[in-house]
Amino acid sequence: MPTRIAAAAARGTVTFVGAGAPEPVSWAGLHADARAMAAGLQRRGVDPGDHVALLGPTSRPLVTAIQATWLAGAAVVVLPLPMRLGSIEEFVAQTRARVLGADAKLVLVDSDLAAFLAPEEGDPPMVMLDELAGGGGDDTADAGFTPPEVDPTSLAILQFTSGSTSDPKGVMLPHAQVCANLDAIASAAELVDDDVLVSWLPLYHDMGLIGLLTLAMTTGTDLVLAAPQDFMASPARWMQWMSDFGGTATAGPNFSYALAARALRRMEGLDLSRWRVGLNGAEPIDPAAVEAFCDAGARHGLDPRSVFCAFGMAEATLAVTFPEPMAGMRTDCVDLDALEADRVARPVALDAPSARRLARLGTAVPGIEIRIIDPSTGTVLPERGVGELEIRGTSVTTGYYRRPELDDQIFHEGWLRTGDLAYLVDDELVVCGRIKDVIIVGGRNLFPEDVERAVADVDGVRAGNVIAFGVDRGGKEGLVVVAETKSDDHGGVRNRVAERIRSVVGLGPKEIVLVQPGTLPKTSSGKLQRSLCRTRYLTEALAPA
Repeated sequence: MPTRIAAAAARGTVTFVGAGAPEPVSWAGLHADARAMAAGLQRRGVDPGDHVALLGPTSRPLVTAIQATWLAGAAVVVLPLPMRLGSIEEFVAQTRARVLGADAKLVLVDSDLAAFLAPEEGDPPMVMLDELAGGGGDDTADAGFTPPEVDPTSLAILQFTSGSTSDPKGVMLPHAQVCANLDAIASAAELVDDDVLVSWLPLYHDMGLIGLLTLAMTTGTDLVLAAPQDFMASPARWMQWMSDFGGTATAGPNFSYALAARALRRMEGLDLSRWRVGLNGAEPIDPAAVEAFCDAGARHGLDPRSVFCAFGMAEATLAVTFPEPMAGMRTDCVDLDALEADRVARPVALDAPSARRLARLGTAVPGIEIRIIDPSTGTVLPERGVGELEIRGTSVTTGYYRRPELDDQIFHEGWLRTGDLAYLVDDELVVCGRIKDVIIVGGRNLFPEDVERAVADVDGVRAGNVIAFGVDRGGKEGLVVVAETKSDDHGGVRNRVAERIRSVVGLGPKEIVLVQPGTLPKTSSGKLQRSLCRTRYLTEALAPA
């Protein structure tokens, strides 16, 4: 990783923000700290090609450790945090599985989280982050640090997938692939010297780790960095940071823009006029949520053209498609009946009875090619033909770590199979949903996102906490909807949900299950886990409201 380039340029600052006073650190200063930490890693036996697991909240020590690992020639394995208090046992089990599954040579842990990882026989050594960052002795200087020769084909990142549709798998990302994707992002986003990136995204997720932190770290771009829990505690902080620091570029999933829109409506005195890149990705995009955010930001100087939608995935390092900056969100309005029955994206007027509006996600970034195939025949489909998205290029993973048996499943004639249903319009990508999640009822292909979005604002349902899936019993598939609720009027909520579903998709659900708040399964990055929810439904393991 070219971190020494940013340090040598002697420009750029990373500012850590949160509940306390901002802590600015020059990239050059952080690089010096990272060299000292890299020396400590070398003294503890970390060699080029090793894997180092890191567990800790977003902080200066964690960011320093990430760079130090790369300086030592090792690959980083950033471990997810327990964002939901009800899943501590699951968090401990998954963390241990990732550490062992990644063959970590060393585990760096924040002292506040050490209790969750009590060492067991056969575990790799564990070192506290603060001990390595400044625990005295030679670890406080870079004396003894020897810059290694790094093979571009060796791993820079072992990125575990979020597990939204299956068990998390370790995506292998060599230095060459990561650098290629960073170059592609910088080019597609038209990154310039006076840009200021702002991020609260978790560093165990590719968008936060690669798209914002590593991009800034390797280019010397100013970065304002917060922890995800700071945003979740008060979404208004995101907007305040963009204003206070003159933020020009940021990113977040769809739900974060919905939360920020509510905050903007009650905030005063903001200046969002420098904002030029507001990326919406990482989960299904609701065009209405983007428009609501732009409307709420208009009185604060936000240019609506700055917010747009893109597509990325861990198996492609991160960025796959990107719109032209300042092009704004663009949508494609298609006939939902044709989409479901014929797998064709037929354009219709916005006010057509069966209209479905989908976000256009831009064209392929430099170094990436995309195509749409018929998953049953492997043939390439024409424009507006709906099929599976396939990707190839300089940023694509070399495979899943220690899972060679999956190569035939994820690669097709040298192309990466994404599992996403999509189509192309004027070379722009439009994603409809996940192939595994499509619900087939009466010959129709229902997309769970349509059902979930329709139910989200039903009175009594917790917005963003709805999962729809299909179940096959007796040779016939039916629609099941699981929703979190705080209401005591369960009968009324079920009736309203059923009525909304019939009005949107034209058929009634097989069953509506109401569960307690905070119990729907989600990934470490906040994505709904439909497959796990379906399993819990079938095994009667859901927590009823």
